[in-house]
Parts: sequence; C-alpha cells; structure tokens
Amino acid sequence: MKKIALFSIIAFAAFNLSAEAQKTNKKKMKKVLFVVTSNDKLGNTGEKTGFWSEEFAAPYYELLDKGIEITIASPLGGQPPIDPKSADPASATEDTKRFDADKVLQEKLKNTHKLSTINQKDYDAVFYPGGHGPLWDLVEDKSSIALIESFYTHNKPVAFVCHAPAVLKNVKVKGDFLVKGKKVTGFTNEEEEAVGLTKVVPFLLEDALTQNGANFSKGANWAPYAVEDGLLITGQNPASSKLVAGKLLEKLK
Repeated sequence: MKKIALFSIIAFAAFNLSAEAQKTNKKKMKKVLFVVTSNDKLGNTGEKTGFWSEEFAAPYYELLDKGIEITIASPLGGQPPIDPKSADPASATEDTKRFDADKVLQEKLKNTHKLSTINQKDYDAVFYPGGHGPLWDLVEDKSSIALIESFYTHNKPVAFVCHAPAVLKNVKVKGDFLVKGKKVTGFTNEEEEAVGLTKVVPFLLEDALTQNGANFSKGANWAPYAVEDGLLITGQNPASSKLVAGKLLEKLK
C-alpha cells in the first residue's frame, strides 16, 4: 500500500510539473498579428487585387517555423482576397507552393479576425504583407491606424513589406507622422512604373512617405532590401519578405 501511495504522489507531482511546464511554454511563446487587406478592386480598372501571396507566405512560415504563434486579421474579417497575379505559377516560390498546399492555413484565412476587434495587448508585434489591395482600404482604416500607433507606443515592433508601408501614410505618434525622420523603404516609384500602375494607384508610396518626412531609401529594382529604424521595419518588394521576417524575429528575441 505504501508503494502504491508513493507511486501516486510521484505521478501527481509529475503531472503538475508537466502542466506548469506547458503553461510556462505557452507564456513564453511570442505572438504576432498579421494584418491583410479586404480590398479586391484594383481602382477603377475592373481588375482584381488583394494581398500578394509571397509577401504573406514567406514571413508566415519564417515565423511559424521558429515557434511564433500567428493570428490573422483583416478590415472585414473572413476570407481576404489574394492578388490573382501572385497566384500565377510563374510567380511561385517554395513558400507559395507550401501556402497553396497548407489546408490548415487556408482554413485559417477563411476565418480572419475582424480588425476592429483586435487589441495590441494580446500580441508582441504586428506585420503587414503588401499587394496593391491595402492602398485602398488599410491606408484609411481607422482601426489599422490606431493599432499601429498602439503597437509602436507600447514599444512593440511594427513591420511592413512592399506596398504595405503605405499604410503608415496616416499614422501619427504624438502629433507627428510616425515615419518622420525614420529610415524606411517600400515599393518604389520605379517599380510601380515598371508594373504600369502609376496612374492607377491612389498615390505613389515613395512620394507619400517622403512627403511625411521619412528618410526613404531603396535598393535595386526587385532586389531584396529591408531597413529598420528602432521598432519600425520595412521591406522594398516581394523579394524582401524574408529579410523583413528575419529582422522581426531578431526584435522578438
């Protein structure tokens, strides 16, 4: 009987230790919010747009594979639009192929959280993938603007790639544009001209951020290029997605 009692005590203690370990691991797990566009209209062209799959997939897996917990939100909630051009097999990468085959992620995307319900207190950082979609909704979205400001003022990293830095256009901190005096990059005027959309987009990202006082820099067209300035991380184009994710991971350590 004594042996049984001792075994029971040991088993109970082991169970409690395991439960505590799980709680500790859960507490230590970093959480990143991904914010994607809900807009699928490319201005008045009649063509479709949305978020660019590589700019979502590459950072998503870079973070997920390092144990980061990821939540996805959009202005309208539910299924966000994917830019059909980014889904073209000619644009495929290993990450986008994984994205296409990832049933768990596809289900997650169908049920994105509504942005207005999100609280920065629940996350350690926020990341915005690009695509042309954000230029028409997230740039003006009050929930997005307030959320970025809240992350930044609570000393949490804010990261953007390609067209996503455009959502900083109306973000202010203590009365000044967040980008004022900051090193930033994003989809350049030359790259926009190369894709033939300078007359379609509501504004040129490079011009808008420069006008707001940003120190805009850039690499060669389509080449990987990312910069960070304190909590602010920005990448120039789709090829820069992993660079942005890598810089964000460093900030989360």
